[in-house]
Amino acid sequence: MTPTLSSSADAFPSLSNMSSETNLLPIQQIAQQLGLSADDLIPYGHHMAKVDISALRPSGPQGKLILVSSITPTPLGEGKTVTTIGLSQGINRLGYRGVACIRQPSLGPVFGVKGGAAGGGAAQVLPMEKLNLHLTGDIHAISAAHNLAAAALDARLYHEQRLGSAFSQQTGMPLLNIDAQQILWPRVVDHNDRALRHIQVGVGGGTNGIERHDHVEITAASELMAILALSESLHDMRQRIGQIILAHSTSGQAITADDLGVAGAMAALMKETIHPTLMQTSEQTPVLIHAGPFANIAHGNSSVLADRLGLQLADYVVTEAGFGSDMGMEKFFNIKYRQSGITPSCVVLVATLRSLKANSGVFDIKPGQPLPAEILDTNIPLLSQGCANLKWHINNAKSYGLPVVVAVNCFPDDCPEELAFLADYALSAGAIACEISEAFAKGGAGTTALAQRVIDACAHASPLVLAYPDNASLAQKIEILAQRYGAREVSFTPQARQQLDSITAAGFGHLPLCIAKTPLSISADASLKNVPRDFVLPVTACAVSAGAGFVRIYAGDIMTMPGLGTQPAYYHIDIDDEGCIRGLS
Repeated sequence: MTPTLSSSADAFPSLSNMSSETNLLPIQQIAQQLGLSADDLIPYGHHMAKVDISALRPSGPQGKLILVSSITPTPLGEGKTVTTIGLSQGINRLGYRGVACIRQPSLGPVFGVKGGAAGGGAAQVLPMEKLNLHLTGDIHAISAAHNLAAAALDARLYHEQRLGSAFSQQTGMPLLNIDAQQILWPRVVDHNDRALRHIQVGVGGGTNGIERHDHVEITAASELMAILALSESLHDMRQRIGQIILAHSTSGQAITADDLGVAGAMAALMKETIHPTLMQTSEQTPVLIHAGPFANIAHGNSSVLADRLGLQLADYVVTEAGFGSDMGMEKFFNIKYRQSGITPSCVVLVATLRSLKANSGVFDIKPGQPLPAEILDTNIPLLSQGCANLKWHINNAKSYGLPVVVAVNCFPDDCPEELAFLADYALSAGAIACEISEAFAKGGAGTTALAQRVIDACAHASPLVLAYPDNASLAQKIEILAQRYGAREVSFTPQARQQLDSITAAGFGHLPLCIAKTPLSISADASLKNVPRDFVLPVTACAVSAGAGFVRIYAGDIMTMPGLGTQPAYYHIDIDDEGCIRGLS
């Protein structure tokens, strides 16, 4: 790798300037690049459209899938989306048809610390304000469907307790005998709001309902979001929604959305969400956006349908998995692949000099606070120390049997000597190639070398090797992943043990795991940096997502409702008199 970097920060384009200055093509022209007709589109204005899933063919030529992951990130992220978008642009510049697949951003991070998820600079999805705020309304539809089920639960609980045995006589419906202490379905909202982590509902009793303790989660954590991301068709989505376990009865029986009679209405609210949304990059490269599960508290990948559509229409599909390879990538293989059979040909690991130095363990980096200035100083010994984290992620990705390309997301003040050191280290650690990415500054022109390396790597794809077999017990699956993380043992709370036993007894022991843990460490402790060893992985709770088809394992103190920091992004966002949104990034 021979770094050729922009000479100054002035070469980095402003995200907002790029968004306003790029000449966007009508979405119909973007669709035509993929061989889609106007009949395949459900337009949402001039520059967005849903692609009707009826455009999917049952068979035919398939492109190759490139899975983008990263090393352990800093709280600010390390540029996976920029790299994903830029790589798709670079592939197109090489004469191939490339498509990017990303998740829909949640309003929580958009208005919180991290900001939007449109990429940036010369490698972003446009119009970025449309993507970051509402897109085509899928998250709102999921919120509505989720909260309908929550309202239906409380209503059924109230009316059954009010009427007793007369409920069945008056309604013709059986008594569900919902246990108010075993309601598993909280309400959701698409914002960071820590005040909703613990709430009382039905306060005052009487006609206000049955008073009980509850909590609110962010919509990205909803099982409905995972169901959308994993569904193969509208029928499949409807069936999965019906299988969601919302509560248990006083006798311990599972109560599903079908049992409650609400699944059909939930599916009706989500009907249009089944179709992926088509947009364009700053170089008019097609992008498919669909679903938005977080990778720390959910499975962290965009939809199966978007990937399938991309593979049908393009030579190469670049799909992004959330956070590091221990998070979204692991869940791609052990959840998304197991259910869909969609197999990547190559893994791209994104790294930055700053994140590697941050992983050295020398600095105390906290979400919501700027990175220490010393991280920007040239310091090859510190970089070398942090590179152990890169080696771990390379080995983790290679353990699934796929070739690994390291993409170094460059900043204008990156030191060439450090970049050269990193390239040599990556190759010695087992990567098939290492290239810099100047996607932010140069778009596809800054990623053509990376794109060629990735295309070459795809030719070396081999059969996928999964981390654990389906028939292993849930506890064994947890222990296998814990050993990969470097844990010496797993500790289970009594509650977690009981939950695992109940989940297995109910017939869900064959399902894959969705580990919920911090993304800021390979372990479950955010303070343990670089490559932690000999730690204890604490399993505090377990739950089954029967509709999505996995078992959630909570490792450590996991919040499914984030909070806002002292300097949230919304302070910088406003509109001008013409309605142009400023400060969104």
